Amino acid sequence: MIIDLSVRLDDRTPAYPGDPKINIKQTESVDIKGYCGHQVTVGTHTGTHIDAPSHMIEGGKCLGDFGVDVFVGSAKCIDVTAGYSIEDCKDANIEEGDIVLLKSGMSAHYYKPEYFLNYPVMTREFADYLVAQKVKMVGLDTCSADNAEGFPIHIKLLGNEILIIENLTNLDSLPVQGFTLYALPINLNLDGAPARVIARVDT
Repeated sequence: MIIDLSVRLDDRTPAYPGDPKINIKQTESVDIKGYCGHQVTVGTHTGTHIDAPSHMIEGGKCLGDFGVDVFVGSAKCIDVTAGYSIEDCKDANIEEGDIVLLKSGMSAHYYKPEYFLNYPVMTREFADYLVAQKVKMVGLDTCSADNAEGFPIHIKLLGNEILIIENLTNLDSLPVQGFTLYALPINLNLDGAPARVIARVDT
């Protein structure tokens, strides 16, 4: 079974406060030119996207510095609606190289102002545990891994070259384990890029 975990990029797509909004403009039409085309202007951190270390770390790697194998792998999904518990991480049997998704339920509010105001954030201890387990990516159904000045969670994860996926959706459809994640960003060698993220669940 294949599950799409990506939000749609369209005129309704909200942007993180202060980031540029997506702009989609038709440039050609079939009735005039015989073909249809559009121009899309989008920020590197709009919609479902992946943060590279260079997003927060001076001199850090860009997305293009990682092999494509980093964007695919065995994944675990942890329910954090009741809080970020390290015990829940232990119960999920996280292994080195895993991709860890954290389900808070915030994706249900994606088109509401509260999505960018009242979202939960993992503790530093929780981030430390993920670093210690040597996971390769952390995915969130929230707009950011941080809500504090200085972006300490971003710094902790990206500083250890753990990529961050933000604005995921449909995490309710996933089991705790037993699935493979494909999180493929646009092939840009930048600080981040929109990504199509899907899960293949073993049945």
